[in-house]
Amino acid sequence: MTDIASSALGPGTLYGIGTGPGDPELMTLKAVRLLRACPVVAYFAKRGGPGQARRIAASHLDGTHEEVPMVYPVTTELPPDSPAYAAAIEGFFDEQAERLAALLAAGKSVAVLNEGDPFFYGSYMHLHLRLAHRFRVEVVPGVPSILGCAAQLPIPLTIRDDVLSVIPGTLGEVELAAALSRADAAAVMKLGGNLPKVRRVIESLGLTHRAWYVERGTTETQRVHPLAEAPDVAPYFAMILIPGQGKRGDVLTAPQAAKSEVAE
Repeated sequence: MTDIASSALGPGTLYGIGTGPGDPELMTLKAVRLLRACPVVAYFAKRGGPGQARRIAASHLDGTHEEVPMVYPVTTELPPDSPAYAAAIEGFFDEQAERLAALLAAGKSVAVLNEGDPFFYGSYMHLHLRLAHRFRVEVVPGVPSILGCAAQLPIPLTIRDDVLSVIPGTLGEVELAAALSRADAAAVMKLGGNLPKVRRVIESLGLTHRAWYVERGTTETQRVHPLAEAPDVAPYFAMILIPGQGKRGDVLTAPQAAKSEVAE
């Protein structure tokens, strides 16, 4: 971090920085520039680890930044739809927003790292909604995880007039089935423990032959399989992609595309 770089920042500005889906080289030039210049870097993390966004951005942190880890109070200990979880997580966001507000009020600019894109299911948005009316803010877009994962497939995610539906895997089976049944192309996110439920719904709709499983897309540990060959357990950073067919049904199925890729 240099004085020249820092002088280009607005004093007390909150930057929501998208770090992309996992590959550090997919961070944007703007994200890297602002990250290097900000005196304070904040990031979300689970207990015992630095967090995905911090790992992605690690090579751009040189030891001169003031780091503010924001450690989630709960992850899988409570059901996400329970009142106890809602109270714990909302209280956590309130607390972290005030931590950053104190730094911003002191004139320090803060970069909040967010894997993927800050406004695409990003944790940063909870801070933004609490602070944007009090301080200057700027959101720096990142490559969304959907597009990073879709780039690993041997066929396009959408084609011609396909309408893409982005569906949280946390929905109930009835809601999942309704959303998938009207989708030309779909991305089912937030898998984790929801994988068995999502797989059942996809099978019931006869879509398994078109579906792909992508785990930790764009990273060195990524896994890409037709859904029929996917593991039984998925991490949070996994999704199912169902490419569209361009309204003509002439796009390869997942198993066919997988065989074509191997043949090449």
